Amino acid sequence: MWGLLRWCTPSFGWISLTSKPIDSLLQGVIAACAVSVLNHLLRIHLHIQSLIEPAQEGVKAPKLHSQRQILDSLHLCILIILFATVGSRVSSLVVLEFSLRIISMLLSNDHGASRKQIFLLCQYSVGCGVTASLSYLNEGAPHSTLSLMLSTGLAGLIMWYVWRLVKHVNTMYELHSKERYCGVCILLLTTWHQIPKLLCNALKVVFMVADVAAFFVINRDFLTTSEAIRFWTPLTICYTLLVIYMQEEQKQNPTEQSIYQTVGVRMGGLLILTLTVGRWADVLHVILSLFGEMLCLLQAGTMMEACRQRDSSEVRSKGTVRQPQPSTQQRSRVSDTQTLNHQKDSS
Repeated sequence: MWGLLRWCTPSFGWISLTSKPIDSLLQGVIAACAVSVLNHLLRIHLHIQSLIEPAQEGVKAPKLHSQRQILDSLHLCILIILFATVGSRVSSLVVLEFSLRIISMLLSNDHGASRKQIFLLCQYSVGCGVTASLSYLNEGAPHSTLSLMLSTGLAGLIMWYVWRLVKHVNTMYELHSKERYCGVCILLLTTWHQIPKLLCNALKVVFMVADVAAFFVINRDFLTTSEAIRFWTPLTICYTLLVIYMQEEQKQNPTEQSIYQTVGVRMGGLLILTLTVGRWADVLHVILSLFGEMLCLLQAGTMMEACRQRDSSEVRSKGTVRQPQPSTQQRSRVSDTQTLNHQKDSS
């Protein structure tokens, strides 16, 4: 009877009698903590930058007031549910798509989006990368639940410290940075500009591990090489066309609305792909991923606007044409010409 019930139960991510729901839930908690740490560290950086470098007019600091704690907690809970529900297959597809986008951007020397904007755009992909990596690394491990519990405790401790740091920066940074008697604020005052570099190095490690894990997670369901080729061929074509479309769209219309349209196009293409060569559970997970991407973009909307305004102001300041200064030879020629003209006039 129990075997018949398991056979009849469809596999929808972690909602399955054949998997461990506690492991999927712990993976979702770790992934949500990673996204929260990324978001809050970048928020701290932008806030301090707007206080130390207020030269650009119209650039406002992202809000760090205490009312955001309720929204951040709600956002964290929703992300935990999403990352715990979305299967490792769709998480792997999201990671591979984002990695292909970044590689294409680097190869084409497309610097339209700054590093900070890329950090904000990759939040959901980071969570999917953590989920896919943990799913692959703990597959078949005898003590996977205990390992995930320890990892969850470490991730929760780091997130709790970062949240306390945000609260401290919100209430005490301006006073302590002037008085110079708080060690935390002095440390932030001297190292705030290194936060993007720290995040960049951390994300490189996350996506390198996630790409390898995603490749093996997708390939483990194929019994023969022909089945793998039938899946990877349309996947490669679909992702290539999506990357080309998104780059052209961002060049022609680099606005906030185009970012949401790009997310819809990406997830729409992934939905068509899963309908063609995937499973019905993958279709559900793609829809949930679309909701997660939109949620992360909405939550980071203020920071995206601050980054866009600062980048545009920096471009305008660099684009101002300076009057060329005459060289030494030109000045000497001008002085000789003036001397000859003066002699002619006197004669």
